[in-house]
Amino acid sequence: MRVVVDFDLCQGHGVCKEEAPAVFDVDERAGRVIVRTETPPESERAALTLAVRYCPTKALRLEE
Repeated sequence: MRVVVDFDLCQGHGVCKEEAPAVFDVDERAGRVIVRTETPPESERAALTLAVRYCPTKALRLEE
């Protein structure tokens, strides 16, 4: 599994960080998400699914 961010859509709301803090952080200055690891462990799948679902700008997706 791989995390993909569309940085043209990301506005740095931080919902992803709330749902999956082991994978995401937010750069407050740039107003966008930071992906800590693009290929997170399977144990993060549930949290990542919620992060993708609740992203207000639909900037996140998971690729297999």
